[in-house]
Amino acid sequence: QVQLVESGGGLVQTGDSLRLSCAASGRSFGTYSVGWFRQAPGKEREFVGSTNPRTGNTYYADSAKGRFTISRDNAKNTIYLQMNNLKPEDTAVYYCAATTYDTSNRHNDYVYWGQGTQVAVSS
Repeated sequence: QVQLVESGGGLVQTGDSLRLSCAASGRSFGTYSVGWFRQAPGKEREFVGSTNPRTGNTYYADSAKGRFTISRDNAKNTIYLQMNNLKPEDTAVYYCAATTYDTSNRHNDYVYWGQGTQVAVSS
Protein backbone atom coordinates (compact mmCIF):
# COMPACT_ATOMS: atom_id res chain seq x y z
CA GLN A 1 0.00 0.00 0.00
CA VAL A 2 1.25 3.46 -0.93
CA GLN A 3 -0.15 6.74 0.30
CA LEU A 4 0.39 9.98 -1.62
CA VAL A 5 -0.30 13.51 -0.40
CA GLU A 6 0.06 16.54 -2.66
CA SER A 7 0.66 20.08 -1.47
CA GLY A 8 1.86 23.41 -2.76
CA GLY A 9 -1.04 24.51 -4.91
CA GLY A 10 -2.46 28.01 -4.83
CA LEU A 11 -3.54 31.08 -6.74
CA VAL A 12 -0.83 32.76 -8.80
CA GLN A 13 -0.56 35.17 -11.70
CA THR A 14 0.50 34.49 -15.26
CA GLY A 15 4.26 34.04 -15.44
CA ASP A 16 4.64 33.02 -11.79
CA SER A 17 6.11 29.76 -10.53
CA LEU A 18 4.89 27.09 -8.14
CA ARG A 19 6.43 23.95 -6.75
CA LEU A 20 4.10 21.09 -5.96
CA SER A 21 5.12 18.32 -3.60
CA CYS A 22 3.99 14.73 -3.47
CA ALA A 23 4.83 13.10 -0.15
CA ALA A 24 4.78 9.33 -0.26
CA SER A 25 4.63 6.66 2.37
CA GLY A 26 4.38 2.93 2.29
CA ARG A 27 6.59 -0.05 1.72
CA SER A 28 8.55 -0.38 -1.49
CA PHE A 29 7.59 3.09 -2.63
CA GLY A 30 11.00 3.44 -4.25
CA THR A 31 10.09 0.80 -6.80
CA TYR A 32 7.17 2.78 -8.23
CA SER A 33 7.32 5.31 -11.00
CA VAL A 34 5.41 8.47 -10.16
CA GLY A 35 3.39 10.56 -12.52
CA TRP A 36 1.79 13.96 -12.33
CA PHE A 37 -1.62 14.50 -13.88
CA ARG A 38 -3.98 17.43 -13.94
CA GLN A 39 -7.68 17.87 -14.46
CA ALA A 40 -9.38 21.11 -15.36
CA PRO A 41 -13.14 21.59 -14.87
CA GLY A 42 -15.08 19.79 -17.56
CA LYS A 43 -11.99 18.16 -19.03
CA GLU A 44 -10.42 14.74 -18.85
CA ARG A 45 -7.47 13.99 -16.64
CA GLU A 46 -4.30 14.90 -18.50
CA PHE A 47 -0.77 13.51 -18.18
CA VAL A 48 1.83 16.11 -17.20
CA GLY A 49 4.96 14.04 -16.66
CA SER A 50 6.52 11.15 -14.80
CA THR A 51 9.71 9.98 -13.18
CA ASN A 52 11.23 6.50 -13.00
CA PRO A 53 13.31 5.84 -9.87
CA ARG A 54 15.19 2.93 -11.40
CA THR A 55 16.48 4.74 -14.46
CA GLY A 56 16.28 8.32 -13.25
CA ASN A 57 14.48 9.21 -16.47
CA THR A 58 11.72 11.78 -16.62
CA TYR A 59 9.05 12.18 -19.26
CA TYR A 60 6.89 15.18 -20.05
CA ALA A 61 3.79 16.00 -22.01
CA ASP A 62 4.33 18.54 -24.76
CA SER A 63 2.42 21.11 -22.72
CA ALA A 64 4.94 20.75 -19.89
CA LYS A 65 8.21 20.57 -21.78
CA GLY A 66 10.46 23.53 -21.14
CA ARG A 67 8.37 24.89 -18.27
CA PHE A 68 7.85 22.02 -15.82
CA THR A 69 10.48 19.91 -14.10
CA ILE A 70 9.99 16.76 -12.04
CA SER A 71 12.49 15.87 -9.37
CA ARG A 72 12.67 13.31 -6.61
CA ASP A 73 14.15 13.37 -3.13
CA ASN A 74 14.45 9.72 -2.15
CA ALA A 75 15.57 10.54 1.38
CA LYS A 76 12.31 12.41 1.95
CA ASN A 77 10.16 10.12 -0.20
CA THR A 78 8.95 13.23 -1.97
CA ILE A 79 8.47 14.02 -5.64
CA TYR A 80 8.32 17.60 -6.82
CA LEU A 81 6.76 19.31 -9.79
CA GLN A 82 8.41 22.66 -10.42
CA MET A 83 6.18 24.77 -12.66
CA ASN A 84 7.55 27.95 -14.22
CA ASN A 85 6.01 30.56 -16.47
CA LEU A 86 2.52 29.48 -15.53
CA LYS A 87 -0.36 30.24 -17.86
CA PRO A 88 -4.12 30.41 -17.27
CA GLU A 89 -4.50 27.14 -19.17
CA ASP A 90 -2.44 25.45 -16.45
CA THR A 91 -5.33 25.97 -14.05
CA ALA A 92 -6.40 22.55 -12.79
CA VAL A 93 -6.32 20.13 -9.90
CA TYR A 94 -2.93 18.45 -9.93
CA TYR A 95 -2.53 14.85 -8.83
CA CYS A 96 0.43 12.61 -8.26
CA ALA A 97 0.07 8.88 -8.79
CA ALA A 98 2.18 5.75 -8.62
CA THR A 99 2.53 2.99 -11.18
CA THR A 100 4.46 -0.23 -11.54
CA TYR A 101 5.10 0.58 -15.20
CA ASP A 102 8.42 2.13 -16.11
CA THR A 103 6.39 5.04 -17.34
CA SER A 104 2.94 5.67 -18.67
CA ASN A 105 0.85 8.61 -19.76
CA ARG A 106 -2.39 6.68 -19.19
CA HIS A 107 -4.11 7.34 -15.89
CA ASN A 108 -5.55 3.80 -15.86
CA ASP A 109 -2.02 2.44 -15.45
CA TYR A 110 -1.62 4.17 -12.09
CA VAL A 111 -2.78 2.32 -9.00
CA TYR A 112 -2.27 4.83 -6.20
CA TRP A 113 -3.44 8.44 -6.26
CA GLY A 114 -3.24 11.44 -4.03
CA GLN A 115 -6.18 13.68 -3.26
CA GLY A 116 -5.00 16.50 -5.52
CA THR A 117 -3.99 20.11 -5.02
CA GLN A 118 -5.61 23.06 -6.78
CA VAL A 119 -3.59 25.38 -8.99
CA ALA A 120 -5.24 28.52 -10.30
CA VAL A 121 -3.47 30.93 -12.63
CA SER A 122 -5.02 34.34 -13.19
CA SER A 123 -4.45 36.36 -16.34
